[in-house]
Amino acid sequence: MANSTQTDSSMTIKLILAWGFVGIPLVWGVLQTLANAMKLFH
Repeated sequence: MANSTQTDSSMTIKLILAWGFVGIPLVWGVLQTLANAMKLFH
C-alpha cells in the first residue's frame, strides 16, 4: 500500500507541474491578448 501512495503523490506532483508548465504561459497569452484588444476600444 505504501508504494501505491508514493506513486499517487509523485503522479500528482508531475500533473501539477505539467499543468503549470502549460497553464501559466496560456494565461499570460490570454491576458496580453485582452490588454491589446482593450486598446482597440479606447
